[in-house]
Amino acid sequence: MKYLTLNNGVQMPIVGFGTWDVRGKNGKRSILEALEIGYRLIDTAQMYNNEDIVGKAVLESGLAREEVFLTTKLYRPSTSYQNAKADIEKSLNNLQTNYIDLLLIHEPYENALEMYEAFKEAYQDGKLRAIGISNFDTKKYEKFIRFCGIIPAVNQVESHVYYPQFDLKKQLNTRGTQMQSWASFTEGRKNIFAEPILLQISAKYGKTSAQVVLRYLIQNGIAVIPKSVHRERMKQNLDIFDFELTAEDIEQINSLNGNRSLFGWY
Repeated sequence: MKYLTLNNGVQMPIVGFGTWDVRGKNGKRSILEALEIGYRLIDTAQMYNNEDIVGKAVLESGLAREEVFLTTKLYRPSTSYQNAKADIEKSLNNLQTNYIDLLLIHEPYENALEMYEAFKEAYQDGKLRAIGISNFDTKKYEKFIRFCGIIPAVNQVESHVYYPQFDLKKQLNTRGTQMQSWASFTEGRKNIFAEPILLQISAKYGKTSAQVVLRYLIQNGIAVIPKSVHRERMKQNLDIFDFELTAEDIEQINSLNGNRSLFGWY
């Protein structure tokens, strides 16, 4: 596994396992499989209603707690200092752990700064190893960091070949915030697996279109959290460190950029 160093020195795997619709017994089995295959970052959220199975899977995996990087997020019900403070404890209990590696504000809520006060307090108390945000665009990010006190370690946003958000990435770099991609495969909004440019490049390396997409993002310094419940695809999504895209490959993939969200977030 390759790691990135966050702005507070914490090491974060550049590839993680997303769990946005992974639930129940089958969901826990998928998370256990991911850990067995070699994933060391599991991304969840209170909104996903699956923190409990993530916590159980980590315990049942037999891995030491420090080997697994746990990310979770607080959302609208937590939009006050007191609610966020209580819900941090809720996540700790759900995940059956005494610390969370990365806690994010799920969306740019009006009371995000108030939530962040509870994040900072928990961070200083050692309950959180890193804190950050999600789905903050350029303007909202700049407004947030003017008053937040601790620069977010991560901004998790929509990022894929059709909307990589390189301008946002450049801005985050200057401030010391790591960009992480959700929807690396567009969640079905576009059929990347049939995209001619990606098929051509993938054939050259004996890889899949999905592997080319993930390689493109990490070569651009963007962390990824792909999700699959199929064991072979899980393995493929992790097997992206034995080839490198050329400048010509990257230029071809850049041509797919439509500079427009496929989800209407921004």
